[in-house]
Amino acid sequence: MIAHAGLIARRIGGRWRGVLIEGPSGAGKSDLALRALDHGFRLVADDRVILWTCEGRLFGRAPGALHGLIEVRGVDVMGEPALDLCEVAMVAAPGAPERLPEPETVDRLGLRLPLCVLAYDEASTPAKLGRALSALYVANQRRM
Repeated sequence: MIAHAGLIARRIGGRWRGVLIEGPSGAGKSDLALRALDHGFRLVADDRVILWTCEGRLFGRAPGALHGLIEVRGVDVMGEPALDLCEVAMVAAPGAPERLPEPETVDRLGLRLPLCVLAYDEASTPAKLGRALSALYVANQRRM
């Protein structure tokens, strides 16, 4: 499946864990991904993400022609070192976040994934994504 989204990843617990950045055109997906790169994330895909499942997990990568490219609105499409693929651990969606939200999930290709609703234009959003991913990892370790 090809999704109109971005995919960034951070290395946590020895593995790359990805955040699928969703939203309509103009929502700020590429801008959020660009800012997240300055917060320890790595680019996997911008604008289009090829998604697939394997052994109960969701993975994503950039289409070949877009690998290693990110749109820097107002400047150009620019090269950026990118990972070849990563597991998608969480989905981000634009919106007005609740102060202390109840955990939400979304279905992607038959798998339930944690959903994080955030204001993409806030300066703190990349830091919030990093903390949400870390908290998710810690919660999963406690369940094991």
